Amino acid sequence: MIRVLLVHDACLVRSVLAEWLRREPDLEVHDVPGRDAPGRVRTVRPHVCAVDLDSADAFGVPPLAELCVGGADGSKPNLLVIAQANRPGLLKRAAEAGALGYVAKEGSPERLVSAIREVAAGHRFIDDSLGFGFLKAAEMPLTRRELSVLSLAAEGASVAEIAGSLHLSHGTVRNYMAAITRKTGARNRIDAIRISQGEGWL
Repeated sequence: MIRVLLVHDACLVRSVLAEWLRREPDLEVHDVPGRDAPGRVRTVRPHVCAVDLDSADAFGVPPLAELCVGGADGSKPNLLVIAQANRPGLLKRAAEAGALGYVAKEGSPERLVSAIREVAAGHRFIDDSLGFGFLKAAEMPLTRRELSVLSLAAEGASVAEIAGSLHLSHGTVRNYMAAITRKTGARNRIDAIRISQGEGWL
């Protein structure tokens, strides 16, 4: 039996998808919104975390790293993400978090089932339709930390709030914002957010 933790912030979509997956005799499916996912990982101890990349934690970013923590016996879940090719920033975050599986949102539920089984066995699974998104991700100038800073800024967080959320000093946050502005060719923070959202980095 493969234990699956399905992470999706849209309650209706999550519930319907979870019920569909439960039809499979070899899948034990638990579902949860992004903000509650890290805690459920510790109690469910899933073999696979299937995460919609638009899910977010309390800081507005996908809780990917928190979902890959190991248990007391050293085991940890394999990560599978449900993604879109036009969001290369999220694809890059998933790759840096060690995701094994990448399923396109436009695909069929059967593709998700196949991906879950492959990822549970430790194999990589990538939908061909996400290839362009990976190419765009490879061209992104921003680092994972810079993306985290900019994501919080895009949510309206102040320098102090960003610093507190990411455990950084105020000066370090300002340095990151300066680097982001330079790398994106923006005039200021608002312009950097606009450019990044237009490119699908956020």
